[in-house]
Amino acid sequence: MSDNIHYRSSLNRDRLVHIVDSDPATCEALSVLFRLEGFQTTFSVEAAHFLIGLERRKPDVVVLNLRLGEESGLSLLRRVKSMGTGTPVFMLADYPQLEAAVTAMKIGASDVISKPIDTEHLLTDIREALCQDVHLNGMQGGRRAVEVRGFQQLTPREREVLQLITNGQSNKEAGRALGISPRTIEVHRARVMEKLGARNTADLMRIVLTS
Repeated sequence: MSDNIHYRSSLNRDRLVHIVDSDPATCEALSVLFRLEGFQTTFSVEAAHFLIGLERRKPDVVVLNLRLGEESGLSLLRRVKSMGTGTPVFMLADYPQLEAAVTAMKIGASDVISKPIDTEHLLTDIREALCQDVHLNGMQGGRRAVEVRGFQQLTPREREVLQLITNGQSNKEAGRALGISPRTIEVHRARVMEKLGARNTADLMRIVLTS
């Protein structure tokens, strides 16, 4: 993907990566990797510590093991996604776990990476995720919710329009759902595309679906 041309590593100094893995060696190795990329890092070897950290400061990226003591990585993934902040979450698997990986992607994980970790692949994935302002949340009521990183960019009405567009509704259908004209939907859609850097509707869908 060519989104890396928009990636500004100078911003990393303000970005926090929170690593969550019961293996301290993995946490320390990844902390070094991310610090060399200029990120701030913190790590947790148990769920309770991670949740306390989450309250203190919302991370910009979470790297989270699928297996984590009594509380599974999937439940922590749900917790992060329920915040609606658009934080990309990358899941680590100690060994290939297809079923858990599929579930994680449905909940909204950006990727699932099996150990031994391909660090260059992980860094590329994270750079691409940080280039994108729109992230998918898990399925809610049969529909996939949308998170927008930097929510303040979009007005509440623009978020509603983005949600309807993402669910495949036409201008006419979206207008009917919101009680406004298709022309007004078109105006909101144009503003959403401008704010998210999408050139056309297909590009907007790509930004949403590849996040």
